[in-house]
Amino acid sequence: MAWEAPPDGLKKYDDGTVRCFWCGDHEDYILYHDEEWGDPVNDDQRLFEKICLEGFQSGLSWLTILRKRENFRKAFLDFDFRKVAKFGEKDVERLLQDAGIVRHRKKIESTINNAKRASEMVDEFGSLYDFFKQFQPAPDQRPAKITWDVLVSELTNTAESKEMAKQLKKRGWSFVGPTTAYAFMQAMGLVNDHLEGCDFRSKRGK
Repeated sequence: MAWEAPPDGLKKYDDGTVRCFWCGDHEDYILYHDEEWGDPVNDDQRLFEKICLEGFQSGLSWLTILRKRENFRKAFLDFDFRKVAKFGEKDVERLLQDAGIVRHRKKIESTINNAKRASEMVDEFGSLYDFFKQFQPAPDQRPAKITWDVLVSELTNTAESKEMAKQLKKRGWSFVGPTTAYAFMQAMGLVNDHLEGCDFRSKRGK
């Protein structure tokens, strides 16, 4: 988030709603912020989608990924990881011709690899959710207040996200470093990083 934030990291909209300022005036972002970001998810298929899209986002704007999300879903069979795990080189070449997604060979190949690893993880842990939930920080390990300064200075790369990335790498996953892991934790609701004062913070729980 490189653009200049207001001191409290918040923005009050014309309807009186106060949101995290990063929504800007983009309807896509506002809808995502209000209805998805930080909302707890325990469905394995949606979790796989979220972690894959965070990987595709690396080096790009999240808005770019968000606007291509339906295309990604179509291209990767709604992120059914057991089906994606069966993709081969012909599928990679097909996806590289798909202008509706991010045509990055290593990220496409990573998604197929991670689908295989996700299938193995379900066999090992029972579900992806059961694996990921072990990295949820204890309440006393979280800052007392989630402010913009805290978010950008302390919470882009945490002990939990480092450990998650380490364990994923150990199991053969790729494109899931600590920063990507933390963004995934935010997206799936493993942490609630709506800022203090945002009208949606209390709706996401602690």
